[in-house]
Amino acid sequence: MASKKSIKPVIQIQAHPDRVILALEQKGFFVGLMTDGKTSKKEASHAGEFPALVKISTVAWVDYVTDDIRKEAPAIAKELGFSDALIANLLKNPRSGYEDFDTEMGMMIPAIVIEGFDVGLDPLLILVRDNLVATIHTTELRRFFRLRRYAESFMRKIKLKLPTRDKISLILIRIIDENNARNFDHLRQIEENADKLSEQLSDPTTPRQIIGPQIHDMKHALIMYLSGLWETVDVLNTLRYGDPEVLSDEPKLLARVGVLITEVHTQIGLAEHLSNVLASGLEVMQSIYNNQLQVLNNKMAILVAYMTILGTAVLVPNTLATILSNPAYQLTPADAGWYSLLMVLSTFVATFIAYWWVKRKGLLPGRPDAD
Repeated sequence: MASKKSIKPVIQIQAHPDRVILALEQKGFFVGLMTDGKTSKKEASHAGEFPALVKISTVAWVDYVTDDIRKEAPAIAKELGFSDALIANLLKNPRSGYEDFDTEMGMMIPAIVIEGFDVGLDPLLILVRDNLVATIHTTELRRFFRLRRYAESFMRKIKLKLPTRDKISLILIRIIDENNARNFDHLRQIEENADKLSEQLSDPTTPRQIIGPQIHDMKHALIMYLSGLWETVDVLNTLRYGDPEVLSDEPKLLARVGVLITEVHTQIGLAEHLSNVLASGLEVMQSIYNNQLQVLNNKMAILVAYMTILGTAVLVPNTLATILSNPAYQLTPADAGWYSLLMVLSTFVATFIAYWWVKRKGLLPGRPDAD
């Protein structure tokens, strides 16, 4: 029986505090159920150390963390006994896929990772053959860290008398359920980030050149998140109705796969509801901004109206003064009295007429006169 070791990950904090990466000294993890009902657990830096343990187990799970899944996964899968064709066909797909070769099967489902509004759909490979379920994924923290911790307890609950296909199905369902739970946790992160964005939107002093890109990023994050969930549903539907030979035909176990699909649909519904709520909030905030712009426009219209009145009050007497200053009129100091009276009356009359017209057109506060 393999010796047991505790998992001692070295945690490195990268530039973004929401993204924590595990730099595991031992990237591989094995847990198996022995013929005597006991469990065996082992960590190793190379996948080649696990096949011998898999052979002496009634059922086993191998989890392997890789830095570049598309470059390293073929070699890892080959060491675990899977065919090159299975991995090659799965890796042709960008984010999700399903392949069934009767004696072995594999699927690739999205493992959602979020940094702020940056949503990444990392591929998660799940490979099944004989008495082995293998998972290969990137180094995103806690994807299966919790499942690794309680793997032995879970294995001990599997009854030895069950057929191997039933045992394999139970492990596969538990792995998919854990991945779904981790994906759902990220919806809360989107909601928290959206709440912070709403707080910025509520501040009228927030620059629009900052808000615009953030609104786009938030919408894009929800679209990517929903895309990952829909791709997961497609793969699980294929798994449920594809009737793979390496998995159980037990109706109760197939019903559990149906429950997993229902849970993902529930997550999709919650994400779409969040999208509607955020869209409504953005519409309200946009209405507030539009109202603020309308108030500003109204103030500018009032200012223009008053400037029109003042301009008219100055323009009319200035025009008269220009005309009467022409030598043709030959004004003398004796004309100062009626000239001054003319300037005052023209200013008053022009101001009154301009004010009456602007008021009549409704350009000033108050009830405009009917045309």
